[in-house]
Amino acid sequence: MQRLSESLNVGLEPVTIDNFETLLEMQLPPEQDRWLANNAYSIAQASFYPEWRMRAIYHDGAPAGFLLYDVASHDETGHYGIYRFMVEHPKQGRGIGRRALQLLLEELRAQPDARRITICYKPENIAARALYRSCGFMEVGVDDSGEMIAEIRLGQADGPAPA
Repeated sequence: MQRLSESLNVGLEPVTIDNFETLLEMQLPPEQDRWLANNAYSIAQASFYPEWRMRAIYHDGAPAGFLLYDVASHDETGHYGIYRFMVEHPKQGRGIGRRALQLLLEELRAQPDARRITICYKPENIAARALYRSCGFMEVGVDDSGEMIAEIRLGQADGPAPA
């Protein structure tokens, strides 16, 4: 039986001249705004870091969110770090984010060098914690900025990352 999130018409597309302005205008509800840098900041950052990749989350043919990841997080080959992940406010709660994260994880797991995927979030962000945990992330600790680090290990026994 196919899960609801797998049947949604969700895809990941490049950020282009045709969609970046829509991505810039996306907003989170006020209670979530403090947890994530806005898309304008993220798009600007990505232009200066060659290993960072931006993707637009599409639902039913229209932009619905944004994500940003690094193909060599902390200069570690095979470590993919997801830095930004958001679905705009009016489209939250429909399974779009879950499906987009599933698609991104499938894409990253398929990379021949993939060994570890990490994501960080504020510990008080209960919805993010539940989503990431349900997609296989395991919490491994809090970083210097107070964000929870969660990871998926690929091709290895589960356990915390080496120091």
